[in-house]
Amino acid sequence: MLKERRNGTEQKGMKDERGGCVEEIKDSTTTTTDSKDREEEEKEEEEKEEEKEEEEEEKEEKQEEKQEEEEKEENEEEEEKVKEEVCKLERRINV
Repeated sequence: MLKERRNGTEQKGMKDERGGCVEEIKDSTTTTTDSKDREEEEKEEEEKEEEKEEEEEEKEEKQEEKQEEEEKEENEEEEEKVKEEVCKLERRINV
């Protein structure tokens, strides 16, 4: 079951440097590709996280704008009520 090492490649069933048995086939060329793939995956994950954060910020901004608009409307309604009260009081005084 033991096989020889060829061109930096470890074959399945071969003993590694520490005397343990190699579980998977390892190739020095694949490890560099894997690290590049991992880097690309990490970049993609970072981009996704950034997009998620941006979306959350946009949601928060929209929520704040909505709340400000509601407060503005409430203030306008309150002002109208106060004006109506003032008008009623002025009429009472003039009568």
